[in-house]
Amino acid sequence: MPKYVQYLYDSNMKLHNGIVLSQGLFGESTLLPDVVHCETIAARSSLYDWELAPHRHDRLHQVILFQAGAGVAHLDGGAYPFGPMTLINVPPGIVHAFSFEPDSQGFVVTLADEVLDFILTGVGDVRYTLGQPLVCPAEPGLSALVQQIWHEFNSLTSARALILRSLCATLLGLVARTVSQSGPADAKSEQMNFLERFEALVEEHFLQHWGVANYARVLSISPTHLGRIVRAATGEAPSQRINARVLREARRKLAYTNLRVSTIAYELGFADPAHFSRVFTRAAGVSPRTFRNQVAGPHGAAAAPTTASS
Repeated sequence: MPKYVQYLYDSNMKLHNGIVLSQGLFGESTLLPDVVHCETIAARSSLYDWELAPHRHDRLHQVILFQAGAGVAHLDGGAYPFGPMTLINVPPGIVHAFSFEPDSQGFVVTLADEVLDFILTGVGDVRYTLGQPLVCPAEPGLSALVQQIWHEFNSLTSARALILRSLCATLLGLVARTVSQSGPADAKSEQMNFLERFEALVEEHFLQHWGVANYARVLSISPTHLGRIVRAATGEAPSQRINARVLREARRKLAYTNLRVSTIAYELGFADPAHFSRVFTRAAGVSPRTFRNQVAGPHGAAAAPTTASS
């Protein structure tokens, strides 16, 4: 079994205070194995008697197309029974669990934050929309699209990564449209408006290493108030969200470009490449060069860089 696939199965067996941890799941380890991961529902559920215990993925977005059978989805404390041709949207950070009827059929499409950043740049508030969990009837066209993602994911043909990115962008767009049409008509709360504006500002200014006070000033609220809003919605402090965005960009550049580590450090706004290496190593558990070597391996997402010295 390929190493990154083994991480998928191992991740479902680690318990802490009754919650399954998923640090070893695709996209949450030090590896970035692919543009996307696509597997059948049976591939994993059948190993656990068709019951997946409560767990969460901090850096993964999952779209599930349930095609045949029946089950119950548990999303952030709510229970949602479903049948054939159901779409389930599971954003990062959402605690979820599933009970499937034996021999149920369908697909799970998993995208890491780095890929979401690439796809969702410059597309308005789609990221906010996709951040809402949902269980609803699937549009007829989704089945053919997910089948195509499955086919490309398992192929080794030319332009595979480009086609997968395009197909996943279409999938996310259709999911966002479905979420918008299925959600309540009420306006967003003031807190969610602040959160969305904060996330948009982070996307615009994370390379400038703005502090929390800078973001609070632009939003015309106090840093303390901003902290309360962000913690209530995400469970993290604003500084953690800011730092996570910088590190996602670092992982993306290390995995998908041939830029030198020192060049990446400067592009990310670090005055000293050594400081960047310390920050990255503390967060990722490995140095930038080690990370790059890992993703350049036989199952890595990046080609082996030729100018990757630090």
